[in-house]
Amino acid sequence: MTQAAPKIAIGKAKLFSQRVLAWYYQAGRHDLPWQQDINPYKVWVSEIMLQQTQVNTVIPYYHAFMQAFPDVHALAAAEQAQVLQYWSGLGYYARARNLHKAAQILVSEYGRQFPQTLEQWQALPGIGRSTAGAILALSMAQRQPIMDGNVKRVLCRYHAIGEQTHLSATQKQLWDLAEQYTPDEEVGAYTQAMMDLGATVCRRSQPTCLYCPLSEDCKARQQGNPTAYPVSKKRAPLPTQARQLWLIQNPAGEILLQKRPQTGIWGGLWSLPECEEGDCAYQSLAGEHKQGKAFRHTFTHYHLAISPRYLQLANPEQIKLASSRWFALDAALAEGLPKPVRSLLLRLNA
Repeated sequence: MTQAAPKIAIGKAKLFSQRVLAWYYQAGRHDLPWQQDINPYKVWVSEIMLQQTQVNTVIPYYHAFMQAFPDVHALAAAEQAQVLQYWSGLGYYARARNLHKAAQILVSEYGRQFPQTLEQWQALPGIGRSTAGAILALSMAQRQPIMDGNVKRVLCRYHAIGEQTHLSATQKQLWDLAEQYTPDEEVGAYTQAMMDLGATVCRRSQPTCLYCPLSEDCKARQQGNPTAYPVSKKRAPLPTQARQLWLIQNPAGEILLQKRPQTGIWGGLWSLPECEEGDCAYQSLAGEHKQGKAFRHTFTHYHLAISPRYLQLANPEQIKLASSRWFALDAALAEGLPKPVRSLLLRLNA
């Protein structure tokens, strides 16, 4: 049974935050693009992009996104397709759709102000407790605990919490600890420090405990097994689904793309026509057929085994697909595309 979070003595909690802050001012990250001229919009966009995505991957996307949508009004006024275009390749596209919806709500309900409370931020699409807390702590200096994957890892190791982290009792224990350790002052720096500590020192694999400001009292290090924590839910092997992606070109060299439904995988993006292996009407179309090298793309819940098919149509009138258009290659690459589709199109340019 998961134990309740221990009551941390005020002095020990203060020492914890002081050590983390001292480490941060010396070794933390201070030059990330969303740390410059901080405001709620910059922090919000960065926090959404950073969900399940590493900082180095996010930075170029963030720069391009902020140049296209420099404030919440620009984002709200944009078409969803344009927003998805700047998210193309970053994955987890529901984040972009929710970001766009939330921007429209903010403009219509808050005007030029931003929400000031945790509850107001959490009422927006795609924003949970930790993200809301990070926005308020980093951009408004509100004392709000957070619980992203990095903070969770630090706390689980420091206290050697051996229960699975998805359990509600474990979640409550971790939030209680985060609340106790969050200082009343320098809360923005502390919040960033905890995220940095988990990302750069208390890493998932090969943690560098020698450089950790908390190593002296870390129970996982004392046990000699820091990577045993946190304890995640045991996952069954991911199933595999097989699909053919058809790169169909007309005599002018244009490529046929089909707009995907708003819900589901790659929602709202332009993609290649697809069908299941062994049951595909495109195989009977007249033209030059070629088969590409198969590869795999992994989603959260399954693997997608992709078999590329290339078809040079002699007569484009023989194919009619709903929500589809012919694109020149450069125009296609300028649209919001799933990462595997973009990779296939780029091979045509190689």
